[in-house]
Amino acid sequence: MSTTRTRRLIDAPIGEVFHAVADIDNFAQALPHIIGVEFLTPQKSGVGTRFRETRLLDGKQTTTELLVTEYVEAERVRLVSDQGGTIWDTVFEVSEVGFQTELSMVMVSKAYKLHAHLVNLLIKRMVARAIEGDMDAVKAFCER
Repeated sequence: MSTTRTRRLIDAPIGEVFHAVADIDNFAQALPHIIGVEFLTPQKSGVGTRFRETRLLDGKQTTTELLVTEYVEAERVRLVSDQGGTIWDTVFEVSEVGFQTELSMVMVSKAYKLHAHLVNLLIKRMVARAIEGDMDAVKAFCER
């Protein structure tokens, strides 16, 4: 199991920051390397929303199916994916800090196949860089 944590202080209202990560269409707009989103459920937000996200990582397209498992308005959203022998569990939380909003993200990866554990060790730095880049993009999107 591996845990990655990061946070950003953002000059934008809490609701705006929350919806930048919790509204899948907004999230796709905020991250320039997301090149497609396909909803697999009729709903497009909230618990139970399933979607496929296609993004460019190191010049290669990768598609991930995600499920929203927790959604508390203006507080937190949890996205879970089962990809390549690993459960990826990501929680975004927002809170007010003075006149800013703090966006924090915790991603826990739990490999349940041996080869996935080995691959995850090899890509750990790449994943950490990608997460930092995502958070920077969300900050820029909200502050525009």
